[in-house]
Amino acid sequence: MASSLITALTVTTPHPRGAPAPVTDGEQNGLLDALAKVPDPRDPRGIRYPLSAVLAVAVCAVMGGASSFAAITDWVHDLDEHGRSRLGFGDTVPVATTMWRLLTRLDPSLLTTVLAGWLHTRTRPPKPPRRYRRVIAVDGKTLRGARLDGGRQVHLLSALDTTTGIVIAQVTVDTKSNEITSFVPLLDAVEKVLGSLAGVLFVADALHTQTGHATEVTARRAHLLVQVKGNQPTLFKQLKRLPWAQIPVGDRTRDRGHGRRETRTLKAVTVATPGGIGFPHAQQAIRITRTRIVAGRTSRETAYLTVSLPAGQALPRDLQTWIRRHWHIENRLHHVRDVTFREDLHQARTGTGPAVIATLRNTAIGWHRATGATNIARATRQASHQSNTLITAVTSSYPTTQ
Repeated sequence: MASSLITALTVTTPHPRGAPAPVTDGEQNGLLDALAKVPDPRDPRGIRYPLSAVLAVAVCAVMGGASSFAAITDWVHDLDEHGRSRLGFGDTVPVATTMWRLLTRLDPSLLTTVLAGWLHTRTRPPKPPRRYRRVIAVDGKTLRGARLDGGRQVHLLSALDTTTGIVIAQVTVDTKSNEITSFVPLLDAVEKVLGSLAGVLFVADALHTQTGHATEVTARRAHLLVQVKGNQPTLFKQLKRLPWAQIPVGDRTRDRGHGRRETRTLKAVTVATPGGIGFPHAQQAIRITRTRIVAGRTSRETAYLTVSLPAGQALPRDLQTWIRRHWHIENRLHHVRDVTFREDLHQARTGTGPAVIATLRNTAIGWHRATGATNIARATRQASHQSNTLITAVTSSYPTTQ
């Protein structure tokens, strides 16, 4: 594309990226092997059932559609002898109170790291295109039915790998704070699973347009793509006042569906520093104009964003795709947890129970996505009817996808 006539701005140009390193066979393991890394919170005296077996039951039950602690217990009691032995049980299985007391005492962040690592090492993403980048969407969700002491609600901040559909990390937001203070712990959790954040692009909403976030992400050799709204008034005015009329259109997409037609027009420019915009490590400014036609009525809205990737590593069509991937965490994760697993109706109140069962739901969704399911509700029904097949698959040492 031709260069912009503006001195401080230039239009993006292409630059190839390499593919991620493949997962080796030595890194793959079964679910019981992975869960053996979770520390047991129980007194060693009188332990009757292995922790890994109890956790494996919980994971498989939720994969089969269980939406509560009681449903998990019902699922394990319906197993035949083969299924029980494959999971590490003998003639008896835990009763409901045993399952509930143990699951509500676990560390949800550690459990998320173990289960996400297990899914990550077993999942081979589709062959990446020549221009590949791992994009992780960050967003929070309040568990509306869950309550803690004093009626406080539980809020979780999650990081979703938008390529595989796996929740890489999830942290519980401090009830006396908000998502902003939980961002760095979330980065730590993601780094534990991936090993390195080099080259990873984090996509977040306007709440995380924070200078501290940009600095922390850059220090880990990762990148940040965030929307700018009124919570950053100075930055918002700077982006809005850029001479967008003189900047050519970088990419335009058109969608049709559900009685709606939408056109998304994107302009992206490189901001020269110093003298550019007042946000650390920002390499490009982005403007998206969305035009919708619904029932003959036209509406238009404009959004401004920044990204720390230089122009050569982020074409306008790449930016268009990455920005839309942030909706994956709403549509393909939070919505599924609400509709398929009835999360907002589950009134978990004890210990870490709300966060633990949310982690189990994330794992179930990630497993079904990795095995090719496009409809999670249908996949859970099939898994419920074929419990032995599911147990064999998750306990084997073979990869989820070939």
